[in-house]
Amino acid sequence: MKTYLPLVIVLVIASAYGLWYQRSRGAIRTVKAVPGNRLGADVLGEALGSRATMVQFSSAFCAPCRATHTLLSQMVTAMEDVKHIHIDAESHLELVRQLDIRSTPTTLFLNSEGVEVGRAAGTPKREQVLAALNAI
Repeated sequence: MKTYLPLVIVLVIASAYGLWYQRSRGAIRTVKAVPGNRLGADVLGEALGSRATMVQFSSAFCAPCRATHTLLSQMVTAMEDVKHIHIDAESHLELVRQLDIRSTPTTLFLNSEGVEVGRAAGTPKREQVLAALNAI
């Protein structure tokens, strides 16, 4: 019985971590807006949306990045005041470090002034994106 105890402990810890990881991927967490930290067209390379901007950081080898890009691109076609900007993380490493992007895909939600008000690591669900945009 003693020989199985370490195995059971490892399985419980691994299962708990797996459940936490699965729930946290794609979840949009709100960020306290800091007015001094603004991202503009000079940093992003494109103009911001009049109400909100979704800035997606992705990489070429990332399959969830393609799914996120498709989802966000389809969503903004019906919203004239929201813009989706796609940034290749590998080509913009300094910006990735500056914004503390730790995984791809990561999507930043910016208000009309370019201040980050939300962040999603992983592929968010359509309902979560709509809720985040409605909160802006």
